[in-house]
Amino acid sequence: MAVSEELLQEIALSPQEYQQIVERLDREPNSVELGLFGALWSEHCGYKHSKPLLRGFPSESPRLLTSPGSENAGVVDIGDGLALVVKIESHNHPSAVEPFHGAATGVGGIVRDILAMGARPIALLNSLRFGPPADPANRYLFHGVVGGISWYGNCIGIPDVGGEIAFSPAYSKNPLVNAMCLGVLPKERIVSAKATGPGNVFLLVGADTGRDGIHGASGLASRTFQGERELRPTVQVGNPFLGKVLIEACLEAVATFPEAIVGMQDLGAAGLTSAAIESAAKGGAGVELDVSRVPRRESEMTPYEVMLSESQERMLLIVKPNSLDQLRALFERWDLTASVIGRVTGDQWAHVHDGGAPSARVPVSVLSEAPQYRLQGTPPAWLEAARAVDLAALPLPDASPGQALLALLASPNIASRRFVYRQYDHQVGTNTVVAPGIADAALLRVPGTAKGIAVAVDGNGRYCYLDPYAGGAIAVAEACRNLACVGAEAIALTDCLNFGNPERADVYYQLEESINGMAAACRALGVPIVSGNVSLYNETDGEAVYPTPVVGAVGLLEDVRLHCTSGFRSPGDRVVLLGAAAPGSAGASLAGSEFLELFHSRVVGRPEIDLDLERRVQDVCRTAIAQGLLSSAHDCSDGGLAVTLAECCIGGGVGMEVTAELTGRWDAALFGEGQSRIVVSVRPSLLGSVEELARRMAVPCLLLGSVGGDRLLAPGILDSPVVDLREVWDSGLERAVH
Repeated sequence: MAVSEELLQEIALSPQEYQQIVERLDREPNSVELGLFGALWSEHCGYKHSKPLLRGFPSESPRLLTSPGSENAGVVDIGDGLALVVKIESHNHPSAVEPFHGAATGVGGIVRDILAMGARPIALLNSLRFGPPADPANRYLFHGVVGGISWYGNCIGIPDVGGEIAFSPAYSKNPLVNAMCLGVLPKERIVSAKATGPGNVFLLVGADTGRDGIHGASGLASRTFQGERELRPTVQVGNPFLGKVLIEACLEAVATFPEAIVGMQDLGAAGLTSAAIESAAKGGAGVELDVSRVPRRESEMTPYEVMLSESQERMLLIVKPNSLDQLRALFERWDLTASVIGRVTGDQWAHVHDGGAPSARVPVSVLSEAPQYRLQGTPPAWLEAARAVDLAALPLPDASPGQALLALLASPNIASRRFVYRQYDHQVGTNTVVAPGIADAALLRVPGTAKGIAVAVDGNGRYCYLDPYAGGAIAVAEACRNLACVGAEAIALTDCLNFGNPERADVYYQLEESINGMAAACRALGVPIVSGNVSLYNETDGEAVYPTPVVGAVGLLEDVRLHCTSGFRSPGDRVVLLGAAAPGSAGASLAGSEFLELFHSRVVGRPEIDLDLERRVQDVCRTAIAQGLLSSAHDCSDGGLAVTLAECCIGGGVGMEVTAELTGRWDAALFGEGQSRIVVSVRPSLLGSVEELARRMAVPCLLLGSVGGDRLLAPGILDSPVVDLREVWDSGLERAVH
């Protein structure tokens, strides 16, 4: 068949890749076969530019129960016969086109990834990026995304317990929408995504198939946006009420007929193509499908459309034929359609039929083994100059330190996220111990045990823009630091890598260096990356987003009662800074800080992190919480020390007097975002024990002052009533987006 460049662009294949297909098949592919290749060789499904780099991630742990990349999500052992399943994924491009349904189906997709492992989803998180909210287009995207997340999550009854939001011109027209989900299951019931056993059948369960989402993986998520081309038909539409029924029915099937279900796969990106062919590839088997048996909600759909549809709320089960009647009866009780659409074969070929008419015949290995590219990245031309800026030579702003603090607390990048998370049901299921906004990580109890699961998600595109290696390391470090601040040991990470066009040497440099930095931090902190997602081509009209690796971290508390929150608790408690010799030292750098962008409109400098110090700081904090020494703990991050102290005062409804000497420039001392710092409060009688613990672990420990009064007071520098701090912090985001 003659193939035009327009068609190849539609399915995100290059002419060179098309030629590879012809050479591998030793013939021209037909239209259906070309559609299969376009989906499975897409960047979104094939990881063509990232897979060689991802091999550098550490992925070994005695807790690990599945090999990263081999299944829909990562699985780790948490003891008591239970396993925790975790995954984060992007839905950036669909959300840029249709924010409500793009974000909603992002939630639905990540939930089904967890369900496909046989686990009950127990918590959701999200990481969001938007352009400045002063732009009406960015406000439209913001409200659509938040609305879609809350609509879907609330309807399916899974608590949304945490996340992060950032705003920058770099994300205008190209928001980042990353959704994370956790699940729990008995570890002997882990379900694989492999299709094995010739003669076993493919059972398609759930919604009927329509034309929504066609080319979503290959066309929408694997290329840059150009102009104003209408892309709404490529965005899927979710049905959370059906999604909830599908969850319960599949969990009952796995629990009731564990021997009958050989494997399970969700129909997400690339729909039936990905679900069936990738499961066959993982199982070393072949697949035979009859698309005429696929229930449809639209008439006259072609085999091409059926295979590439990304209609939501569908699961593909690989089941033993002698159990079909029982499984069909189970799904019928849930009012779900369950259709046999094919079978597993032993010939390692993908056969697609439409009734009696053949539609495609391709070796599974040829379809599933997309070409991989190892490129040579080069730093952007502007990078050296941005790093070389002498931050000490910048003039101090006209604002006073107190005015600067109020401005930072009101910034949409720092202000309370309560306006967002109050739209999410974060208590459904009754297992949420620490809800959003109370601590640096959310905390969930594990039913039937004394254990707690802490979870957080973090990333900072500005840091990676200035130094992708350090920025990647900081993303891992801060996610784990947030777990340490509630008392949890990090046991697993999941990541979502959001970058521009990897075919550009500067973007590839950012991608490679960020991965290297993340890997170094994982090794230093002793925590593996067990699952993840890569989202590339995040560009609009040639402008890439900031390089934004997002890290989701999960941690374990053996006793969920032994945890900390971030707010000061008792007047008279002493406030201690772990991890810095003194405020204003070189560790409190302004590089890439919110203060620098807010008051100087610049993103410059070079962020740094000492990973060995980071590990020791986290160890001290976690050990002190386990020993009952701390009243509160809050990591020092966006906005620096002054913002951290203000948030501690706001969280506890009490003031603090800073008695430590703040040396150097007040902007760096108060608002520098140096890493590896945690503010803790401790009863006076326990201060010596905390200081001794820090000394033994070689962690700097500085007494900052005492909790008390109704003001955040640093004599001669700051004198801010807590009520004023709370007012601007509480209302900052809501004011910005309305």
